[in-house]
This record gives sequence, C-alpha cells and structure tokens, in this order.
Amino acid sequence: MTGMNINEVKNFLPHRYPFLLIDRVIGLEIGKRLVAIKNISFNEPQFTGHFPSQPIMPGVLIIEALAQATGILAFKSEVGKPKDGQIYMLVGIDNARFKKMVEPGDQLRLEVEVLTVKRGIWKFKGIAYVDDKVVTSAELLCTQKASE
Repeated sequence: MTGMNINEVKNFLPHRYPFLLIDRVIGLEIGKRLVAIKNISFNEPQFTGHFPSQPIMPGVLIIEALAQATGILAFKSEVGKPKDGQIYMLVGIDNARFKKMVEPGDQLRLEVEVLTVKRGIWKFKGIAYVDDKVVTSAELLCTQKASE
C-alpha cells in the first residue's frame, strides 16, 4: 500500500479549504481500498455553530470525508489522474450509521473499500474510526462526471 501527502491529494480532488477533508492518504491498494487521515482542529469553521458549547463534527462532513476518499480511490483505479474538469460525484448513501461523536483534537481514519463497479457507478463500503473505534459507517455510491 502506498500513501499520498496533501499536495498529491489536491491533484485528485477539486475541493479546497474549508471543504478539503483529506489531510493524507496512508494506504492505497488500486482497485481495492484506501485509508486516509483527517485531523480535526478546533479552528475549523463548522465548530463556531455546531455546537459552540460542545463542538462536534457534523455527521454529513464525516460522510463527505469518506466520499472524498472514494473519489481518490476511483480516480487512481480507473484513470490514474483526473483530467481538467473531471470529478467524481456522490450519487447515493445507504445504511449510514453514526456511533460516536467526533471532536476537535480527534484524528479520523477513513477506510473505503470497493464493493462493486457497474456501468460507471462505484459502490464503496466506508468506515470512519477514531482511536480504532467506529464512529461512522455507510455505503457510498459515486460516478465520474466531466464539468460542463
């Protein structure tokens, strides 16, 4: 398994601050699985309103982080590197479960695994961990889309 630093990650995702939710890829098996890290900092903008007295990372952002990990894995597996305007879009979420809160100071370990690829639709199993405890799990579907 190989990894990617933040500069390499930015070559595969169009997202930028504050919406780039992958800090590093620590493991990658082309066509199979990817493991990434997201460091949770108190300085992130969502914590000013979610919730000021007890900041927790919104579940939708954990799902988005998993979705970004699937985009990297799909690109690396299918085309190697995206062409200008080429992106993977999240098109479905099934069986999402939120088991524990994620707070500033935590490190999310995002693990995504390819389940199927049919007619350009990728289905992934995604699990987010903090300290080896599952915090979120879901099945994610994505497909490639060129910008118009």
